[in-house]
Amino acid sequence: MKSTVLITGANRGVGLALAEHYFDAGYRVLGVCRQSSEALDCVADQVVEGIDITQPDDIARLVQVLDGQTLDLLINNAGLLRDESLGSLDFDSIREQMEINAYAPMRVAEALIPNLKQGSKIANITSRMGSIADNDSGGRYGYRASKAALNALGKSLAIDLKPRGIAVAQIHPGYVQTRMVNFGGLISPQEAALGIAARIEALTLDNSGGFWHSNGESLPW
Repeated sequence: MKSTVLITGANRGVGLALAEHYFDAGYRVLGVCRQSSEALDCVADQVVEGIDITQPDDIARLVQVLDGQTLDLLINNAGLLRDESLGSLDFDSIREQMEINAYAPMRVAEALIPNLKQGSKIANITSRMGSIADNDSGGRYGYRASKAALNALGKSLAIDLKPRGIAVAQIHPGYVQTRMVNFGGLISPQEAALGIAARIEALTLDNSGGFWHSNGESLPW
C-alpha cells in the first residue's frame, strides 16, 4: 500500500516541487490549496482546492473530505512573506502573516491528528528568519515573528505528539527561487524539495522537535 502525504500550498513553488518529489517516490499525494494548477493536477491523487487554511470553516471541510484517510506525512508548507520597515509598520500585514505562517499550520495539524498514526510525521516549513539568535539584519517584523511563533508551536507539538509515536520537524527550505522572493533565491524549488525530503527521512522520535536547514544544518532558536 502506498504511503500518503498531504501538502498545503501544493499548487506552486516549494509545495509543488514537494508534490512532484513524493509522486516520483511512489507516494499517494494529496494537495491542499486555494486554487489548483495544471502541474499539481498531474501529480496529485487528490486535490482539495478552495481551502483557506486560516478559516475554521475551510479546515472543517478539509477534515470532512479526508474522513477515514490515514496520513503518513503532513507537510505544512503554505506561507506568506511581506516586508515592513520600522516607522511605517503595517500591523494588519503582521497579523495576516501570523495567521498564515503560525496559526494556520497549527489549525491544520490539530484538525488532522485523527488522520495520523504511530509512525506518521509532520514537517513544518519554516524559515531561519524565525531564529532569534540568527537575526543580525533586523526588519521583516511580521515574517520573523510568525516563523519564530511557528517554531515554538512546532516544538510543543513535537513534545505532545511524541507519546503517540508522531515526530515533528521545523525545516528551513533554503533561499529558494520562488515567487515569494521574486525568484531571486539561490536554489531551485526542486533542490529545496530534495533537502526537505532528506530531513523528513532522517526525522525520528529521538530528534523530533528540531529546527533544521534543508541542507542538514541544525539551526539555532
